[in-house]
Amino acid sequence: VGVAVDGTKGTAVEVNSQTDFVAKNEQFQDFVRKTTGVALGLGANDAEAILVAAYPDGGTVQEVLTNNIATIGENQVIRRAKTVSVSQGRVVSYVHNAATAGMGGIGVLVALESEADAATLDGLGKQLAMHIAAAFPLSLDESGLDQDTLDREAAIAREKAAESGKPAEIVEKMVEGAMKKFAKENALLSQLFVIDNKTPISEVVAQAGKAAGKDIKLVDYVRYQLGEGIEKEVSDFAAEVAAAVGA
Repeated sequence: VGVAVDGTKGTAVEVNSQTDFVAKNEQFQDFVRKTTGVALGLGANDAEAILVAAYPDGGTVQEVLTNNIATIGENQVIRRAKTVSVSQGRVVSYVHNAATAGMGGIGVLVALESEADAATLDGLGKQLAMHIAAAFPLSLDESGLDQDTLDREAAIAREKAAESGKPAEIVEKMVEGAMKKFAKENALLSQLFVIDNKTPISEVVAQAGKAAGKDIKLVDYVRYQLGEGIEKEVSDFAAEVAAAVGA
């Protein structure tokens, strides 16, 4: 995962290889670094836009990627990208398990809208980014939680509640309580700060703004973990193939 920031704008890009050996290859790392820079310049939010863009050393990103696959001898894929920005403030980056500067196993971007000074925002942003890397929020706030995820969690909660043998209306209240807890624990702004495990992130931001004498708003974030969700996708594809063969 590569991250790049230019003041009020930042981009994260995930580039996959088949083995860790290739991930440590200087040619591969140079490609990730330059491709992330290209994505930042584009303000890219998808791999397709990056692939057709001009590469700094000539040709397109796709052409260089194709050449790298041929010379390194292993498949590589630009999987996803996201850009966040603010009109005034800072975008702060953090890389966990860094392989080299600006890239590693987990890449995080934090977008802070504020008139506060850069040092204040950078310090706050770094703390928030480290929290995000550790706590794995699913969305900025509760309204942003994926509906499929909510439906799946509700089904699990209902099945568990039903095992209690309580009346249906009590079961539904148990499900409602479980879903409120799930939302609170998985939306970034309501998560408890990993440093003290008691202060909601929204309050951490508010306190920092009060101390700085300027309003600070956490408007967006990115958390990319290398390979996240790929195993599930492969499993689902295998199930589809098996179903097709059975049909």
